[in-house]
Amino acid sequence: MSGNVGWDDEIVLRKRSDHAKVTRSASDINAARRAGAVVSTERKVVTNAGHVGEDFRRIAKLAETDEIVAPKAVSMDVGKAIAKARIELKMNQKELGVKVNEKQTVINDYEAGRAVPNQQILGKIERALGVKLRGKDIGSPLSKPGSK
Repeated sequence: MSGNVGWDDEIVLRKRSDHAKVTRSASDINAARRAGAVVSTERKVVTNAGHVGEDFRRIAKLAETDEIVAPKAVSMDVGKAIAKARIELKMNQKELGVKVNEKQTVINDYEAGRAVPNQQILGKIERALGVKLRGKDIGSPLSKPGSK
């Protein structure tokens, strides 16, 4: 240190630089305006371009309205296809549930058309029964991967 610093002198170790502050509260913005600071307000618009699937559209629609809407259930065609394929393989609902690592009640809900569609569960049931349950041709034999 230099020799001209006395006991009463103020030493500044670090000076805070002026930088933009991001705030969300109206009270902070009003305080900055009263202090004479330059205030800029912007609204951030978030679009989920990667999440425009049917479920996300339905959720967005639900968020905009106050109505109570029941979730979409599996069609009866899927339930009939599961039951037919399961009976052809001489399996009961409990055996199919064990094979796909789900409870018997889940299989029962899918066959009765009460279940909310879950793509993972439908995929497991498809592979276990060898029958298409999603897309076109529900109930047709599942083609092997790699063959067309």
